[in-house]
Amino acid sequence: MMITSIFRIGQGLLAAALISSTTMVPAWAQTLDGVKGKHGIAMHGDLKYAPAFTHFDYVNPDAPKGGVVRLHSIGTFDNFNTFIIKGNGAAGTGFTYNSLMSGSADEAFSQYGELAELVFVPEDRSWVAFKLRKESEWHDGKPVTVDDVIWSFNTLIEKGSPFYRFYYGSVAKVSKAGDQIVRFDFKPGENRELPLILGQLTVLPKHYWAGRDFTKTTLEPPLGSGPYKIKSFEAGRFVVVERVKDYWGKDLAVHKGNYNFDTIRFDYYRDNTIALEAFKAGEYDYRSENSSKAWATAYNFKAVGQGLIKREEITHNRSSGMQAFVFNTRRDIFKDKRLRQALAYGFDFEWSNKTLFYGQYTRTHSFFSNSELAATELPSPDELKILTPYKGQVPDEVFTKVYQAPKGGGPRQMRKNLRVAGKLLKDAGWVIKDGERVNAATGQALGFEVLLVSPLFERIVLPFAKNLEKLGVKVSVRTVDPSQYRRRIQTYDFDVIVGGWGQSLSPGNEQRNFWGTEAADLEGGRNTIGIKDPVIDAIIEKVISAPSRKDLIAAVKSLDRVLQWGHWVIPHWHAKYDRVAFWNKFGRPKITPTQGNQFTTWWVDDMLNGALKEKLASAKE
Repeated sequence: MMITSIFRIGQGLLAAALISSTTMVPAWAQTLDGVKGKHGIAMHGDLKYAPAFTHFDYVNPDAPKGGVVRLHSIGTFDNFNTFIIKGNGAAGTGFTYNSLMSGSADEAFSQYGELAELVFVPEDRSWVAFKLRKESEWHDGKPVTVDDVIWSFNTLIEKGSPFYRFYYGSVAKVSKAGDQIVRFDFKPGENRELPLILGQLTVLPKHYWAGRDFTKTTLEPPLGSGPYKIKSFEAGRFVVVERVKDYWGKDLAVHKGNYNFDTIRFDYYRDNTIALEAFKAGEYDYRSENSSKAWATAYNFKAVGQGLIKREEITHNRSSGMQAFVFNTRRDIFKDKRLRQALAYGFDFEWSNKTLFYGQYTRTHSFFSNSELAATELPSPDELKILTPYKGQVPDEVFTKVYQAPKGGGPRQMRKNLRVAGKLLKDAGWVIKDGERVNAATGQALGFEVLLVSPLFERIVLPFAKNLEKLGVKVSVRTVDPSQYRRRIQTYDFDVIVGGWGQSLSPGNEQRNFWGTEAADLEGGRNTIGIKDPVIDAIIEKVISAPSRKDLIAAVKSLDRVLQWGHWVIPHWHAKYDRVAFWNKFGRPKITPTQGNQFTTWWVDDMLNGALKEKLASAKE
């Protein structure tokens, strides 16, 4: 399952192979090749919402429309074509588009019709087809067509970010199966997630892009079919989107209670420190706080005490994935697992959590943390069926131990940890010579650079570096601007970074891009580690082809164990709640879904907004 934000946003296939014709089916047809069309599709099991549902449970279907909300972004932007690897994509562009289907935030992975009113999926999931809604239209009034869908798919595969080639790599062909029906046929092999993956396809207007170069960056506002369109912008400074009047999809069940603001403005700031001060000054309305230090110490100003700003920790039940110090194993020094394991003993999470994070975090041990998918016990019989054939090819600990990241807690424990680290380094051929850790065979000094994009992380990295210095390891820290950082990550020009992989409750195709061999050498891919392991490749395919939720859990846990004991990263931490701060002008639904806070379901409360304005006005007098 592709991971998306609240703002929504394989191998290359030749176009000639992708577009073909099949038997035409009347647009009104409710069946295709004997398969009945349905209103939605679940990855495993049954859909939560029946065909006649009117809205998701976690929205307020009667939420008032109107008002202005101001948000923030960090860095800069120079591109509205966010589907390519070039440039810095602008915030808010995801609001301008629709997908074939839309997911629900209170199910593991289910999709319901958006541009498509029906989805056709055979029992073996060897193909999928979508019947488009006749009423769907672009912002220029032209209808959304099957040709648009086919063109979008082919263009993303051929000219879009490399991600799309992996994500849609199991599609053999896409074809027109009727005036309103588009069909995708799949390559041999089971990929039960692929029908839902294709439901996530963002549909682009073929006629708009005629005569335009899709491979280039652009600051021309895009044409979409979504609930918002770009109203105004200033490159690198702000983007304003406005709700589309008479939006064709406003009454869809998947949209009811969503997209309630008339106008959304995204202001750009150089870094989070400046952005926080701007929030305090009332320059924007809503903030998701990622800094534990800021959350503990920076919200004691007057507006909070007066109740003008609200602070909340909103509990969620989604997977927290993995944030970590990430090794680039394309670098020779990081190819040895023992060295990677040794360096992990230099990070004292317990001290950091107490001293730097104000006790707000839980240590991460799993790549699928905070979910039933995490490997937290010895392998089950179902997992052993998957793992046993690979004995001798995976670490022995996969079968005998439960992975736990090294535990710190202060000087005494760290002395023990560093002794363990020193032995591992010696076993890997790195010895102490004249107070410096060097390779016994070559004399090469052991050192590396940690590349950062935010200076806020320096307070975490520097104690880690100091601990490693006691082992004779030289660690430097370099902080660069967002544009340079993005480019260096895309080209794998780094030693160690602070990276992460968000995970859904239904992992699938994206795991190939995260850990797969073919993604390791693809510029702009997500396999930042550079993993090339045939066992991991094989287990990923078991994840993708899992026929039931039970089988999926077993396959994901198996993958988790092999990744854990590969010591590819030094795990960080996670929180089981979202920290949000906002000026007290909003209403929001009573129910928080499994996936956590959904800001698109909030609205401007006229009474609260009026009271806020009065209080602010009186404060100025």
